[in-house]
Amino acid sequence: MMVNWAHAWPAATAAFLASLVEFVEALTVVLAVGTVRGWRGALVGAGSAVAVLLLAVVLFGPLLTHIPIATVQLAVGTLLLLFGMRWLRKAILRAAGIIPLHDEEGTFAKESAFLRSLSGGGRWDKVGIATAFKITMLEGLEVVFIVVAVGAGGSGLLIPASLGALAAMLLVVILGVLVHRPLAAIPENALKFIVGVLLSAFGVFWTGEGMDIAWPGKDWSIAGLVAGFLLISLLAVRLCRRSAAVQS
Repeated sequence: MMVNWAHAWPAATAAFLASLVEFVEALTVVLAVGTVRGWRGALVGAGSAVAVLLLAVVLFGPLLTHIPIATVQLAVGTLLLLFGMRWLRKAILRAAGIIPLHDEEGTFAKESAFLRSLSGGGRWDKVGIATAFKITMLEGLEVVFIVVAVGAGGSGLLIPASLGALAAMLLVVILGVLVHRPLAAIPENALKFIVGVLLSAFGVFWTGEGMDIAWPGKDWSIAGLVAGFLLISLLAVRLCRRSAAVQS
């Protein structure tokens, strides 16, 4: 199937950014496992989870083609909107200073201390394998959902969405190998803010497509929706800051 990248680049970008956030969070725990329990268990656990997730995409992604596209767009668009709004809500509250920013260094230290307190070890450390598998599977399931949801928005979008997620995974793996520490320098909340805006915009667009709404400019309406969500979100940050200042 030929991919029209003029049509597919927003899907690939959304999948890349959303996957980047999830893989950074998974990397923090996998690094803690490797540092404390040994790299064999960390790599076996994380690698096994990635293999299972890739199989899930291969098996379940194409199944969506057997469902009427309008039904898929309506269902996936609604879920994508709810998913994006959840991320956007937390990002707005963090940007406004109401809830603390996510601390990858703190998470790494906490997870490392917990892993040191557990017994076991050896050549095939069950604790290390299970911990790395669990976090990679947990964060990876969200990636799979995003890839399948974004790919279900139209014909030929599953491949660009998958490539976007794969590029994010490779980038995080390379950075993890190079620095051997949590990627705390990555502005995670800013990424979640952007991803929340993108996923919410995609969700509204595909929900409308499923309801047979004729969007002006067709796919270019996504840009307008992104701008609208971004403007409202930035306004929400200011309002939350002002409300927090008044209450204090």
